[in-house]
Amino acid sequence: MSMENPPPPALIRVPIRIVVLVVVLPIRMTWDALAAAAHLLDRTVLRPTGRGIAWAWTGVGRGLALVFTGVGRGIAWVFRHTVTRPARWLYGAVLAPVGRGIGWVLTGVWHGLGWLFTGVGHGLGWFFTGVGRGLAWFFVRVGRGLAWFFAGLWRGIVFGADRLWRGLSVAGLWLGRAVFVWPWVGLWRYVVVPVCRYGIAVPAVWLYRQVLAPLGTGLAFLLEKAVFVPVAAFFTYVLIPLLRYGVVVPVLWFDRSVLTPVGQGLGWFFPRLGRGIAVGQVWLARAVFVWPWVGLWRFVLVPVVRYGIVGPLAWLWNRVLVPVAREVRDALAVCWRVAGYVSLAVGRALGWAFRTLVGRPAAWFWRSVCAPVGHWVRDSVWAPARRAAVQAGRAAKEALASARATVREALASARATVREALASARATVREALASARATVREALASARATVREARRDAWRALVGGARSPEPGEPEAARARTLGSTTNVPGAAPAPEISLRKRG
Repeated sequence: MSMENPPPPALIRVPIRIVVLVVVLPIRMTWDALAAAAHLLDRTVLRPTGRGIAWAWTGVGRGLALVFTGVGRGIAWVFRHTVTRPARWLYGAVLAPVGRGIGWVLTGVWHGLGWLFTGVGHGLGWFFTGVGRGLAWFFVRVGRGLAWFFAGLWRGIVFGADRLWRGLSVAGLWLGRAVFVWPWVGLWRYVVVPVCRYGIAVPAVWLYRQVLAPLGTGLAFLLEKAVFVPVAAFFTYVLIPLLRYGVVVPVLWFDRSVLTPVGQGLGWFFPRLGRGIAVGQVWLARAVFVWPWVGLWRFVLVPVVRYGIVGPLAWLWNRVLVPVAREVRDALAVCWRVAGYVSLAVGRALGWAFRTLVGRPAAWFWRSVCAPVGHWVRDSVWAPARRAAVQAGRAAKEALASARATVREALASARATVREALASARATVREALASARATVREALASARATVREARRDAWRALVGGARSPEPGEPEAARARTLGSTTNVPGAAPAPEISLRKRG
């Protein structure tokens, strides 16, 4: 320490340190108490609360993930076993065979009708060709009647074909609806809609009302009480009053009480001073206002201020204020450390009292009462309950497996039943087609016989001749040789007269 700033005597140092210690000791003890309370709050409340919230969020997230995963898998399993597999089986076992059968039936019917109309057309063409050649000379007389007859016959054929086509169209339309529309409408109305309504919508609404809405309400309440209310209280009772009474009110008072009067006074003074200086003369102003003030400043004010004010103030600053301030600074540092030791001793005493009065009895109560009770609860209540829950879960899994096996057996039996029904339907269709083919053949045979008889009747009507009394095969001509009367061995001789000359 230099000689210009000598150390103050102990008469000043000791009272200053005593006063500073008396002032600093409550502040230091309060500070230490707040720091200890903050550390205790952090260790016992904030960190466990944060870990609990994180654990709860993790558990809730895992639970929701498991729930949604299980629900999704269940929905996928239900959709696969109620929509995909039945639809695939329905297509492979019902729709495709029915479609192939219908195609086969329509193809057979089409070929049969084509063959029928082709045979009838060929027969009618051959018949009308022969009749036309035989009745060429008779066409003028009976042409109008035959034309009317054939025109009516053609209208009847066209009308019958039109009615047949309309009937087949209506039957095909109803069959298409029964095969391609009604099953899907029933599947949508009685399978997809109930599954979506009672398998997805109702559980989702229940989950939202019973789990998500209460959980969201609780989280909103916790967030409001833990974050929003403290932040609002901090803004309302700390920041706003501090800004209002620490910044805004002093600034307004300084503006209203100091700056505004000074500005008004300066605004009133300077214009008048300018007018006075402008009116007065420069030398008179110097002689009156400058030279006396210069002399007063130079010879009166400067010596008075220098030797009467500045010197004593500098001595007071260097000899009194600076040592006192330095001593107060050192006293603050020393007293802060001393107050720390005192606060530490008081804290240890309070900790010993708390351990003696609360901690040891609580530890004894935990070891002697809570731990045995907890062990008994764990061994006698929790372990049997857990084993029962495990057994119940296994029983539920076995019941689910048996239900799945039952469903599979029912599906297999239903498939076998449908296959048998399809096989019987195929046999029935085949028999119906065989009978239809036989009926068509008989109708064609009768039509051919009718055409033959009509042809023979027309020929006899044209060329003459007696009709055979009994139906049957035509009489076979007796074998003969052309231009000779020699008969074939074992055959009766045939007449030489032709049918035209015989008639």
